Amino acid sequence: MEKMKSAKQKFVRLTAVISRIIVGAVFIFSGFVKAVDPLGSNYKFIDYFDAFNMPWLNTFALVLAFILSGLEFLIGACLFFSIQNKLANWGALLFMLVFTPLTLWLALTNPVHDCGCFGDAVILTNWQTFYKNIFILILVIISFLYRKKFKAWLRPKTGWIIIGAVAIFITVFSYYNLEHLPVIDFRPYKTGTYIPDKMIIPKDAPADEYEQYFTLLDTVAGKEITVESKIYTKDSTYWGKTSKYKYLSSSEPRLLKQGYVPPIHDFSITSLAGDDITDAVLTDTSYYFLLVAYDINKSRTDNQMLINDIYNQAIKDGNKFICMTSSSETEINSFKQANNARYECYLTDPITLKTIVRANPGLVLLHKGTILAKWHSNDIPAYDEIKKLYLTK
Repeated sequence: MEKMKSAKQKFVRLTAVISRIIVGAVFIFSGFVKAVDPLGSNYKFIDYFDAFNMPWLNTFALVLAFILSGLEFLIGACLFFSIQNKLANWGALLFMLVFTPLTLWLALTNPVHDCGCFGDAVILTNWQTFYKNIFILILVIISFLYRKKFKAWLRPKTGWIIIGAVAIFITVFSYYNLEHLPVIDFRPYKTGTYIPDKMIIPKDAPADEYEQYFTLLDTVAGKEITVESKIYTKDSTYWGKTSKYKYLSSSEPRLLKQGYVPPIHDFSITSLAGDDITDAVLTDTSYYFLLVAYDINKSRTDNQMLINDIYNQAIKDGNKFICMTSSSETEINSFKQANNARYECYLTDPITLKTIVRANPGLVLLHKGTILAKWHSNDIPAYDEIKKLYLTK
C-alpha cells in the first residue's frame, strides 16, 4: 500500500513538473516571437481594437505589444526554470483565465481571422487557438495546484535579480527589433524569396466552402421553406419549369471552411492612373529598388537625403526605383514636393506593405522577382555599399 501511495505521489509530482515545463516553454516561445516583431503585435492590437469599435485605444497598441510579449516571456522563463514559482503560476493562471474565454468569443464571432498568439511564426485559426488554450489551461491548473510543492533552488534575492535581468533583456530585444528589422523574419517576404512562387495556387488546392440558404414559396401550400444551396442546385424540383416553388430570397454566403491561400496572395503594384505594373516589376531584369511607405504622412524623413541619393544613382546605373504606398495622390504630391523626392509612387494595399517590411519607410531590393535584401530606414546603407554587395554579382 505504501509503495502504491509513493508511486502515485511520484506520478503526480512528475505530471506537475512536466506541466510546468511545457507551459513555461509555450509562454517563452509566444513571448519571444512577439518580441521579435513588436510592430506586428502592434498591428494585431489595432485590428482587435478596430473590431471591438475601440479605435481610441490604437495609441496604446505599441506599448501593449511590449507589455504582452514581456509578460509572456517572463512568466514562461520563471515557470520553465522554477524561479519565483508561486508567483509565476499565479501569473500563468490569471493569464489563461483572461485569454481562454476571449479566444472562445473570437472563435464564435471571428472578428479577426488570426489571433496572433504566436505572431507570424505559427498561424492558427481562432478555433485552433481556443483548443490550444484549453490544453494549456489544463496544464496550468495542474502546475498551479502543485505550486507549493516545488522547492526553491535559488535564494529569493537571486531570483529577483534574474527576473530583473530577463525583463531588461526582453524589453531591449523588443526595442531592437522595433528600430531595425526583426532578427528572424517569419513573413512570406523574407530575404531570398522568389515572389511569383509564393503566389501560385496548386491545381488540386482545396477551394473555399460556403453555406447559403434559399427561401422559397410553396405556391400550392402557401408556405415558405428554406433550402440549402447545394440541395437547391442539384434538385430541379425547386427550380424546374413545372416547379411549384417560387424563389423569394437568399441568405448571405457564410464561409464554412477556408480553402488554400498562397503565402503571398495580395501583392500588386498599381499606378495612380490605375495601371497594374506588378508583372512588369516581377519580371524586370534590372535591379528594382522598392521604397515601402504604407502611410507617407507617417514616413520618417531623417534619411530622406540618402534615399534620394540612392534613387539618383540607381537610375544613373540603369536600375529602377519606385515608392509603394497606400496614401492618396494629394498626400504623395505634398510629400514629394516637401522632400525633393523625384521617384514615382505606386499604390499597394497597406496590409501588404506592412507585411513586406516592418518599417515606414523600408527599402527592398528586388531582382527578377527575388528579394535580395531589405533594410529598415535606420539601416539603409549608401548606394556604393549596396552596389558592391548586390549589384555587381
